[in-house]
Amino acid sequence: MKKSSLKILSQKLFSKNIFRLVFLLALFLFSNSVVAHTMAYDFKSMSKTGIGWLYLKMGFTHIIPLGFDHILFILGIFLLKPKLKTVIWQATAFTIAHSITLGLAIYGYIRPTPSIIEPIIALSIIFIGVENIITKDLKWWRLLILFLFGLIHGCGFAGVLAGAGLPEKDFLLGLLSFNAGVEAGQITVILLAYFIFGKWFADKSWYRTGITIPASLCISLIAFYWTIERVFY
Repeated sequence: MKKSSLKILSQKLFSKNIFRLVFLLALFLFSNSVVAHTMAYDFKSMSKTGIGWLYLKMGFTHIIPLGFDHILFILGIFLLKPKLKTVIWQATAFTIAHSITLGLAIYGYIRPTPSIIEPIIALSIIFIGVENIITKDLKWWRLLILFLFGLIHGCGFAGVLAGAGLPEKDFLLGLLSFNAGVEAGQITVILLAYFIFGKWFADKSWYRTGITIPASLCISLIAFYWTIERVFY
């Protein structure tokens, strides 16, 4: 068998394995997504360190393993150009934006409606996946798009905190700790993606056809299902 044939065969096998990996990840994380944050703590008896650590963990677990939609969004960002510096710039724009709306919502300046916000979050994931498929290069305007989507996702994060509650005395501490936990979760997803496939395959000639396109297609299809589910159910 010629070397080129072996290369094509290995590319096809890798593409199938990536699709299976995303599918299995979907099954595992979706099974955990039904778990909600429940709070039954006596904040008066807790130290500031304890409260900070509690909300830090809550923010992290809202991404891993409970935030499957946010995980797919971050993976979608990563797939197009899987270079740490590039992805971090994009993630930073997203983080700044979701921090703004999270704070505004928790302080009562805006009141997001979950029935509107959740479908838009799903649509944002579809957009990123489709963009990865039709666009080969990272465009400058993606930072602007990610910032706008970050504003929407921040409203979703606010819904979690609104349901869980914040300690009246250490309100700001809980808010900042939760946001830090979310950011830690996002960075963990980025690093895992980088060391699982980005570092080893990003420079391969078949990376786009073997990883970016099939994985992005899978992500968009899952998000399309969520959109239908969140609109009609």
